[in-house]
Amino acid sequence: MLGTAVLAAAVLLALAGPGTSSAQAVDGFCAGRKVRTLPFSTGRVDVFKSRGYVCAVAVAVAKRTGARKSMSVSVKARGGRPARDKGHYSHHAGPVTVHAGHRCVWVKGNISGRGVSSGWILC
Repeated sequence: MLGTAVLAAAVLLALAGPGTSSAQAVDGFCAGRKVRTLPFSTGRVDVFKSRGYVCAVAVAVAKRTGARKSMSVSVKARGGRPARDKGHYSHHAGPVTVHAGHRCVWVKGNISGRGVSSGWILC
């Protein structure tokens, strides 16, 4: 029993690894470290960055657990095409990831008709 617990803890630590944020280890949405949180009335968009890649996920405010809502999230590197996820989800939309290198990115998120648009960030 103790051996199983130690093995499970070792696996969790290996998965979290160096350079990952606690948010990523818990949520498992995006690789890298959280660099922005863009809040709005029905949720938030969390933005992560790792080795030139930018990842975003829109997370709903949990007012009614399990209720499916219209959600979308997109991230676009300057000069590139946006990566998008759109649908009816109960908790989050995304993750979506683009290779940004050292370019600015524009992040958008929307949940139940309310949303946020970042403008060019991470320049």
